[in-house]
Amino acid sequence: MGFLKKSRQTHARLNVPALVQVAALAIIMIRCLDVLMILNTLGARGIGEFIHRSVQTWNLTLVFMSSLVLVFVEIYCAFSLVKGRNWARWVYLLTQVVATGYLWAASLGYGYPELFSIAGESKREILRALFMQKLPDMLVLCLLFVPASSRRFFRLQ
Repeated sequence: MGFLKKSRQTHARLNVPALVQVAALAIIMIRCLDVLMILNTLGARGIGEFIHRSVQTWNLTLVFMSSLVLVFVEIYCAFSLVKGRNWARWVYLLTQVVATGYLWAASLGYGYPELFSIAGESKREILRALFMQKLPDMLVLCLLFVPASSRRFFRLQ
């Protein structure tokens, strides 16, 4: 009956700063909104065709599965951020670097641009579109790394 006992903590825990809570909620909402926008754009039939195209070769399947794993890792990081896990903000930063790097490379013609790429006539247009697409994620990263209250929260946990 250990679950009925109250656990005593020997040290006080800090309250989660509002900026960290906002960042965690933003990560979850951005990913959910991304999925809804894809579903709305492609529709049920388009999603089926997208998945069918994604599993044509092992390379495409690997990219597709990796993108799904990346989304789940980002959502897990969001929940871990609220618990004060410092590694979660660094893993989230790493996921953004990986996603941005792959989108940039795929848009320039490396990899599989027909699945995961940004349309544009020149590198400058592609970079601008990529920047606009990743702007919410950059703002979330700023909420996690820039304010003193956020840094202090992760340092003291």
